[in-house]
Amino acid sequence: MPENLIDANDPDREVVEHDRAKLQEFITTLSPDDIKSGGWFTKLLARALNSYTEKVSWEYFQEKYEGVPADAIVDQRIKMAARYAALEGGLSAGAYTGTIAATIGTLGGASPATVPAAIATVMIDVAFLTQLQLRLAYDVAVLYRIPLDVSDPEDLWKLIRVAFTIKSGEFAREGVIRVVPPLVRQLIKRYFSGPVLVAARGLPFVGKFLLQRNVIKIGIPVVGVPLAVVVNRYTTLLAGRHAQAVFRNEARVIELAEGLSKRSQHPQLMLWVAWLVIMADQKMADDEALLMRHLVRLVRDQHQVVDEQFAHLVDLEPTEVWRRLDAEAGDLSDVIDVAERVATVDGPVNKAEKALVAELRDRIMRRQGTSSSAV
Repeated sequence: MPENLIDANDPDREVVEHDRAKLQEFITTLSPDDIKSGGWFTKLLARALNSYTEKVSWEYFQEKYEGVPADAIVDQRIKMAARYAALEGGLSAGAYTGTIAATIGTLGGASPATVPAAIATVMIDVAFLTQLQLRLAYDVAVLYRIPLDVSDPEDLWKLIRVAFTIKSGEFAREGVIRVVPPLVRQLIKRYFSGPVLVAARGLPFVGKFLLQRNVIKIGIPVVGVPLAVVVNRYTTLLAGRHAQAVFRNEARVIELAEGLSKRSQHPQLMLWVAWLVIMADQKMADDEALLMRHLVRLVRDQHQVVDEQFAHLVDLEPTEVWRRLDAEAGDLSDVIDVAERVATVDGPVNKAEKALVAELRDRIMRRQGTSSSAV
């Protein structure tokens, strides 16, 4: 392990030790039931986000990193968080032993009012990483100007999923092993059993996932400090890069929606054409759904267009779009642009989308050719 990770004079270490001390105070307020039930996570959420989200805004980062593009700031925030996580792992790892792992498995026998010192050691590490990765994901969202209201359950759950790369139940069981360096994977598979596995299974959902990730470091003798440093660093890098991928992509889709709405001369028709293209293959990707949500919002806010018929639409017949197309006057080249760009929002254009865009273009070109001839 690099010497500077545990250098007593490292200024970053002072930051980490300060945060650990604050979290130690928080851990003393928890009961064994809080830890076993996963209630600790709910309490930490409020502590980690409430005051933080009031302080951190896009303007806050612009003042701190004036003139620096979002991608560069995100990269620096991820690297800084990973370094803090590694430092914290080095500080915590000295107290990790197999005895602590066994203590977790017998947590239910502890006094209802007190948390054993061994469990408190584990929980400081868990709470530190949880708070660090939640705030990192929130930073990334803010930097890409993705609005998140942590008082909204849907937005809060979105932040949790992104922060901890929760995609499915399979990830909670296998995800950590995938990011740990190959040399220690076999050790993990060997020692991730007995009281450690029982402890992981005893906690619900997110709390279970977060403890599972950390007891890996506890249950493996000899390699404790190096492994704790590496796991903390890699899981934080993973969380940060995942947040960057998710929120940067969402920013890309929003940017596309804003451009389409701004350029559109036919905002109401744009919605119908966009939906027709999206449903050309009879399935809808997440990016397509996101695009439609923002298009509807922007058409309402920028063009004051609210289409009740569109909002209540179940099955869209192409003939309805062609009828609306024929009813419009003037140049419709902006509608062709909408169709072409919508078709690419979720990746390469597929056969059904390509055919529909071609038909739309042909209809508009024939219509405009007829109009020009008449003139």
